Amino acid sequence: MKRIIFIVLILIGFCANAQDPIFTQSNYIQETLNPSFSGFEDSDRIAAGVLTRTQWPNLDLRVDTQYAYLNKSYDYGPSLGFGIGINFLRQHETFNKYNYYQANVNYMHRINLDGGWFFRPAIEVGLGFKDIGFSNLTLADQININSGTISPTSVDPLSNNTDNVFFGDISAGLAFEREELNGITYWFGASAKHLNRPNISFVDGEKLPLDIFYSLHGNFRFPFLRDYGIMMTANYMQQGEYNRLDIGSLFIVDQFLIGVTAATNPAQNDNNSHLLTSINGFLGLEYDEFRFGLSYDMNTTNIGRTNGVYELSVTYLSRCRRCKIDRSRKR
Repeated sequence: MKRIIFIVLILIGFCANAQDPIFTQSNYIQETLNPSFSGFEDSDRIAAGVLTRTQWPNLDLRVDTQYAYLNKSYDYGPSLGFGIGINFLRQHETFNKYNYYQANVNYMHRINLDGGWFFRPAIEVGLGFKDIGFSNLTLADQININSGTISPTSVDPLSNNTDNVFFGDISAGLAFEREELNGITYWFGASAKHLNRPNISFVDGEKLPLDIFYSLHGNFRFPFLRDYGIMMTANYMQQGEYNRLDIGSLFIVDQFLIGVTAATNPAQNDNNSHLLTSINGFLGLEYDEFRFGLSYDMNTTNIGRTNGVYELSVTYLSRCRRCKIDRSRKR
């Protein structure tokens, strides 16, 4: 028998899928937010990584998301530098078999400003693909409660929608960075995804433009007790009527990293909304060119026992072969 999913649940799923996936570790892996971080490390270095997220594993609403990226910087003297990168995103929702895939390529151009400042505008283009497996759905008018049978046909408009959704996507970003001075570095940036507002509707003949995803983010890193470091991060995101503000700090002790982030919902769209939605802990380890990260989101709302959100990441940064001294990561 086909899986029974009522039409109201499908529509709820469509509304939710109009929002972009958000990673807890975006504060440390900014490629997920802004194409300006392709080639951000400069000096012809290669950066790569994978990030996997499992949300609400204790509920039937489990969502799994994976992200992978690869980029490289190119430097031709002090006046010319750029970065090129690719990234891939995949999301799967257990309760409705929804799948979302996207592949992007991006280009960042570095402009050297006075006073040790760098300006990094960037553009990203990609192709998205959405699939909700309409062939596996049983719509409400197919269910005959009195006889306990399932009709093979339906007059619902969704019954004729067997095609998946493909769409082109255009995004842009910028970042301003201050060159390191006495161990102090800082940068701030902004990005806007889906500038072309692609149509993501599964219903033939209807339009559902994807809302533009805006992000403002910043990072301030400074030395602590001579041999250690502290990094402060902030990231504001908005898409449609929903927004989120993450504020956090990361302590760098030798090769170990310990971080905590507060995820907030400033908009509080309804009476049941909470300002503080989760407290997110992060543990990291740097080993040679690799960084391993584990984060856990502890829910602070009344949504129920979700068992939180888990993320695992592995990132790679090649050695700085053009530097006299092999410098550490900027972020």
